[in-house]
Amino acid sequence: MEQSLKNIQGLSGQKSVSYTDLCIFPYGHLPIGFKIPMFEKYDRHGDPISHLKKYCNQFRWAGRKEELLMAYFGETLVGIASEWYMDQDMSRWHIWDDLARDFVRQFQYNIDIAPDKNSLSNLKKKSSESFREYAIKWHEQAASVMPPMDEADMVSVFIQAQEVDYFQYMMSAMGKLFAEAIKIGEMVENGLKTGHILSHSAIRATSQAIQGGSTPRLLPAKHPATLLSLPGCGLSHGSSALCGDECPTIRSATTTV
Repeated sequence: MEQSLKNIQGLSGQKSVSYTDLCIFPYGHLPIGFKIPMFEKYDRHGDPISHLKKYCNQFRWAGRKEELLMAYFGETLVGIASEWYMDQDMSRWHIWDDLARDFVRQFQYNIDIAPDKNSLSNLKKKSSESFREYAIKWHEQAASVMPPMDEADMVSVFIQAQEVDYFQYMMSAMGKLFAEAIKIGEMVENGLKTGHILSHSAIRATSQAIQGGSTPRLLPAKHPATLLSLPGCGLSHGSSALCGDECPTIRSATTTV
């Protein structure tokens, strides 16, 4: 009879929708006066052990009741992590350690692929992002390196990660705070956009033109003749035109083409 009713209701072959079957921990009760905190969410990215530490710390006022820890842990998960949690066979989790162990095992790869100095030095700026956006993203990755880097070490690795157009100018950030390195990078970024700083590709193209006997192309007249010094070149350069054969930087680039 019960099976016939399920067939009529279209529930044949489906999981039970009763409260006791849907509720993961139906018999968990919060202490009187306890307010559920605003949990930090985990979306499968980041260190799973770090997330467990934060969660347990937020729930310490619940009196170390493991059933409550287990019952509300799902509230801290979103996206893929939440889907993983809901798909688990809860009957296997007899104590908190069972749940925590499975959780760490599932998302252990975030620890295994944690960034190191080598990966950070290869993290380059994308053409679609501003220098500040790139620097903030880079710093977030650097914060995950173990053992933690100090400020000077972080700035040093950050400079090593820069493309040639930025690298030569940002050497002046060595020994300074990371915030100062960002400011210098933004100045270089602005200089490249306005033409006050010549990109490596522009210098290379000019050296090729000189080698081929043609006249270097002048930059648009709209740029003011602001003087600047190219790294490696002792001459002052007007942004309204490229320097010629007398520039040691150009001569050096020409001989290497």
